[in-house]
Amino acid sequence: MLTVLGLGMILCFMYLIMSRRMTALAALTLIPILFALIAYGLSFYFDSLGHLEIKQLGEMMLDGVKKLAPTGVMLLFAILYFAIMIDTGLFDGDGSTTYMICVAAMLPLYKKLGMSPLIMACLMMLASGIMNLTPWGGPTARAASALHVEASEIFVPMVLPMLAAILWLYFVGFMYGRMERKRLGIIELDVSHGDDIQISSNPEANRAHLRWFNGLLTVVLMICLVKGVLPLPILFMIALCIALVVNYKDVDMQKSLVAHHAGSALNVVGIIFAAGIFTGILSGTGMVDAMSKELVAIIPQSMGPFLAPITAVISMPLTFFMSNDAFYYGVLPILSEAASHYGITPVEMARASIVGQPVHLLSPLVPSTYLLCGLAGIEFGQHQKFTIKWAILTCLVMLVAAMLLGVFPLYSTLH
Repeated sequence: MLTVLGLGMILCFMYLIMSRRMTALAALTLIPILFALIAYGLSFYFDSLGHLEIKQLGEMMLDGVKKLAPTGVMLLFAILYFAIMIDTGLFDGDGSTTYMICVAAMLPLYKKLGMSPLIMACLMMLASGIMNLTPWGGPTARAASALHVEASEIFVPMVLPMLAAILWLYFVGFMYGRMERKRLGIIELDVSHGDDIQISSNPEANRAHLRWFNGLLTVVLMICLVKGVLPLPILFMIALCIALVVNYKDVDMQKSLVAHHAGSALNVVGIIFAAGIFTGILSGTGMVDAMSKELVAIIPQSMGPFLAPITAVISMPLTFFMSNDAFYYGVLPILSEAASHYGITPVEMARASIVGQPVHLLSPLVPSTYLLCGLAGIEFGQHQKFTIKWAILTCLVMLVAAMLLGVFPLYSTLH
């Protein structure tokens, strides 16, 4: 019965957010509560459910929220920090901002040379897919919150596999450059230097004269993050406060910038805390245990020890056909619980689960990809057809590098 309830809850959640009938925030909060109440009612008739109490359900939800509190705090201050860095003019912003700036800079050159904009869009999207694995990115944060592990424990070991994927991407770019040169011949251009692009949406917030300081602050922050000098939430809180104080002496300006970016930050953090309710009920009622036992029962004994690479491979199609919320909060906890029977840890499963992100960005569920295609003047279907093979190969390069470096095991000997 718990297996049926758990699957029903996950399928209902996935359907509602994929059909856009509910936001992820609402679905993560209301659907598990609904199924918890159903479990409460059925507990009087099925001994396998035990006798649940309303008070117990509340404690499950609160426990889930408490476990995700550090992740929520980290994301809140990380989003605000990078938003402020964008305002100061240090670097590009999210996927949409990056696409706008990069396409604006590169598309005229591609057109002048007669190069295919499909190549440009492919390389930009694959680069975004690789860099989307940072701790402040959506997939790593979701995997961390779903499995209750530290985002830094997922990300730091993945740095070298990400670098391998980036080197592979440079090779793809070099190969396409050679092919285009063979097709077009050698073309010489007069290169003139234009004005700097204003990245920030608030020109008054630009601090070009402090770019060296902001760059140094960000480098120090990344070093401290990798070395684990302090917990991630504390590092981002300190960095944000230093950035605000040094860049903006006017207190009203500080308040205005924080208020300007609060909406996007709170939207993400709200989903993280709502995920606490979802995972709290999923685990507290025993649904995850029941589903994992069923999954273990149907997995051939010979395949169980390979669950980490299997998760990495299936993350490609699953995150293509469903949203990240549906995969990381609905599917990953079940796979992780099943993998635990073979000695594969949750953090190893979390690392494996983020490998498929370059393919995920080709999904029709990703709004920024539509923006990229529109800016580049290409059809979405053209972009998918051209890029899909390179996205899959990029994921496989990252997968092989991760296994060779021991980021997660190819095969678990404990079973």
